[in-house]
Amino acid sequence: MTLHMDAIPPVSAGSSQADGNVALSVRSHGVTTRPAGRRGWQGIGLRPLLPALVACGLLTAGLCHAADDPLSDPAQEKGYFTPATQPDATRFLPPPPQPGSARQATDDHAFTSTRALVGTPRWALATSDADLHQDPLLHAFSCAAGFVIDSAHAPHLAALIHKMDVSEIPDMKSSKAYWHRPRPFVGNSQPICTEADRAHLATSGAYPSGHTMLGWSTALILAELLPDRATAIMQRGRVFGESRIVCGVHWESDVQEGYLMGATEIAALHGNADFRADMDAARSELAALRPTAPKPDQRSCAVEADAAAHSPL
Repeated sequence: MTLHMDAIPPVSAGSSQADGNVALSVRSHGVTTRPAGRRGWQGIGLRPLLPALVACGLLTAGLCHAADDPLSDPAQEKGYFTPATQPDATRFLPPPPQPGSARQATDDHAFTSTRALVGTPRWALATSDADLHQDPLLHAFSCAAGFVIDSAHAPHLAALIHKMDVSEIPDMKSSKAYWHRPRPFVGNSQPICTEADRAHLATSGAYPSGHTMLGWSTALILAELLPDRATAIMQRGRVFGESRIVCGVHWESDVQEGYLMGATEIAALHGNADFRADMDAARSELAALRPTAPKPDQRSCAVEADAAAHSPL
């Protein structure tokens, strides 16, 4: 089951499949196989096949299913924030555009124009960026980091990102419920990149984008931990948010305010001593991992670079 930050509880979008002793993971960085339970690098650079997989329905039909993620019930976990330190997006974000406004016209144009991307590599990247499970999220930033990142080899980083996520979800949920803005595909039959999620997403608020919030937050953390890669990492964070526009499940303004929300959450987290200690542990971990970690598939990186060069904004 694919975890969707934008729709709690999560719904399936098809990202990975476990079969016996082999786990198969399909996303923008390629197809990787690894024996279950083993921690060795087993990457196979087959990402150029992803558009074909999307075209034949492997991803969009939801034929692959990842294991349930604990974030499906974040109330059972403790994040970094206390009630006194939790930011309130309903107060620091502006309201979403009103119908008939110039901002709404801009949103309408972004949605309509990006429907032409169906079936392209950019569409495939947006599909894979919809998967917020731990390893797909980390792998999404591997090209930007310059080396492959996963939870098995960077457990401190993975735990940090997970706890950050748990910390941010309450504000995201309350702000979506507060504005309850309809998504751009509601009331029409225009395609979205996660068709299996259409019915469920139609009942959840669009504003602000939770995927964008998490992607931008992750980018900010990685940019601080790997400052020499900050430009590439923040560029990937932008592309990650733009994938929600390409996917057709968010308005442009949802994504723009998702960036602001992610930045606000991370700024507030820096006031927490536990967060800072976890950042230090993750920094040391990445410094040790970096010299020996595999390099990301350059064909995968080229797709991401092309997406960055052709922003829908």
